[in-house]
Amino acid sequence: LSEQHCRKGVFITTSSFSREAQEYVGLIEKRIVLIDGARLAALMIEYGVGVTTRQTLTIKTLDSDYFLEE
Repeated sequence: LSEQHCRKGVFITTSSFSREAQEYVGLIEKRIVLIDGARLAALMIEYGVGVTTRQTLTIKTLDSDYFLEE
């Protein structure tokens, strides 16, 4: 990042980052976001990227006002 004169960046891996890498990112002046495999999967699911919906579940609850007289 220094050679490109960047002030911030994102590193993504499908694996995980070492403790040393995570500590290093906290010590340097540049803003770097590390996204590991677990976080990447969570973001993909949250934003619907590269995922397929296999089943949708409908949950019903009783309407307590349904039988009340007006």
